[in-house]
Amino acid sequence: MTLVDLPGTSPAARPAQRDPLGAALLDDAPAHDDLGTGAPTPRPSGPRTPASRAAAPRTPAARTAPTLRHERTLLRSGAVLVAGMDEVGRGALAGPVSVGVVVVDARTRACPPGVTDSKLLSPAARSALVPALRRWGIARAVGHASSDEIDAIGIIAALRLAGSRALRVVAQQVGPVDAVVLDGSHNWLTPPAQGALFEADPEEHADAVARRAAADEEIEALGFAPRVRMMVKADRTCASVAAASVLAKCERDETMTTLAREHPLYGWESNKGYGSSDHVAALRLHGPSPLHRVSWRLPLDECTAGG
Repeated sequence: MTLVDLPGTSPAARPAQRDPLGAALLDDAPAHDDLGTGAPTPRPSGPRTPASRAAAPRTPAARTAPTLRHERTLLRSGAVLVAGMDEVGRGALAGPVSVGVVVVDARTRACPPGVTDSKLLSPAARSALVPALRRWGIARAVGHASSDEIDAIGIIAALRLAGSRALRVVAQQVGPVDAVVLDGSHNWLTPPAQGALFEADPEEHADAVARRAAADEEIEALGFAPRVRMMVKADRTCASVAAASVLAKCERDETMTTLAREHPLYGWESNKGYGSSDHVAALRLHGPSPLHRVSWRLPLDECTAGG
């Protein structure tokens, strides 16, 4: 079974007024009685009691919400359309690898409250954000590369293929993207500078060679090559990347839940194809399904792997 890229939702309506590139103003008045006049705050008289200490408990600092600061830097440098991009499913044993893309421009306002790296959110919190994220930004999409494609071309090339599919969908909605903010430190989106994208092995099966050639052609057919800015933890600091991570995670999770009904032995409805203990136990007992990444070193018993 080969999963193909799923069309993103229709682009959100553009706001009537242009959003300034500066950061939004926050209504954060100082929490002091003197309001910055320099007058000391009176110290309460009498001995400190447990009750007075309990009245002002220490609270952890709130997590900083992702902003559009990095995206707006790219917009000021000449980009018209900036996309945040993030992947999910890279380390799974089964199912697709998925890449989310969310496009913003100079008129895009702050992202919906609660958006952050999808790994920091519960499944319910992620799902609750999806309706708002489908209206935020000017375009969004999730691209996929199947387990068969991962086996044929490798995980890095499969990430590139899934990312290209997502970029093609948003380009059909709003035009080619000028710049991409990519989470992490490795630029897997930009094709190799020299030679073919996927070098053919003369001893490789003809079907695998054909799959590599088809993936090569599909990536080249994108027709544009956005500049890529790498940023570690971008899914926690860049609003467009955080939004892309949530959309990709929700869509892939939904896909794995659906596939679990066709392959009920592996618990994909809960482990989403990752190597949880129940998934590994099922692999050792039943062997791999057609949706497992068989080119990987799956945790199989010798008798299962051999037959």
